[in-house]
Amino acid sequence: MSASLLHRFFPFLAVLGSVTALGIGTSWAKHWLFPVVGAQGTTAVRVGFSALLVLLLWRPWRWHLSRADARAIMLYGAALGGMNLMFYMSLRTLPFGLAVAIEFSGPLAVAIWSSRRAVDFVWVALAMAGLGMLLPLGLNGSTLDPVGVLYALGAAVFWALYIVFGKRAGHLHAGHTVSLGLLVAALVVVPVGVVHAGAALLSPTVLLIGIAVAAVSSAIPISLEMMALKRLPKEAFGIMISMEPAVAAVLALLLLGEHLSAIQWLAIGCIVAASMGSAMTAGRPSGAIAHRLGISRPEGWPSR
Repeated sequence: MSASLLHRFFPFLAVLGSVTALGIGTSWAKHWLFPVVGAQGTTAVRVGFSALLVLLLWRPWRWHLSRADARAIMLYGAALGGMNLMFYMSLRTLPFGLAVAIEFSGPLAVAIWSSRRAVDFVWVALAMAGLGMLLPLGLNGSTLDPVGVLYALGAAVFWALYIVFGKRAGHLHAGHTVSLGLLVAALVVVPVGVVHAGAALLSPTVLLIGIAVAAVSSAIPISLEMMALKRLPKEAFGIMISMEPAVAAVLALLLLGEHLSAIQWLAIGCIVAASMGSAMTAGRPSGAIAHRLGISRPEGWPSR
């Protein structure tokens, strides 16, 4: 009986484990790497090692790549690099959970934009209510740093572009697209990190933590999600992935001591509800809100 229950619930546990691993990796990066190499250096180490791990995993040189596909992957990878850099820059002054919640507006906008049904206005209203509680608009007494919010919104824009460009390369093998896309992302962000952090990036401590962060927030989530997608309907997968802002906020509380107000928790709840609702009612079950890491999901979702 216990084995049967484990088999039944394993896909859900795998998705929860994936989201948790991603949050732990980002929390480690903020706690251990930010003080040493800053947000720019952290992005360089995180994306650089992730690219190496995924290249070794998928070995994209085995597949042919046309010129048109190469252009699509370059745009895809550049958007991924910009998204990672903007997200880590936002974490300098924003709590982790709130940065993820604001960033989620990007893929949510893509998901809703692709549909014109009346029910989508409900999800738009929920998302706008959540963002309205977070953004420093001068109306809600928000104390969030405006510059940090702008970086999080920039990450949301790049996330949306990442999904749009990922669709153009959607006919390629997922491992081919993401491995080369991460390589392009590394070429975008590593020079920025080198200029900012310099030789500090070569510190043995930074390199070891960077490898650990890349493994925990790339290799583990990728493996778990690939196993989960074999057993879960894609709409259910998308609904579960929508938990990420809430999981990030809980992990930030436990690992980083980042406490949120009741209004901020409510805002995260609204954005999570909007994401879940969008996934449940999407015309195409695999809609944009159901993709984050970009390997096991056709349209791609970034790896932080």
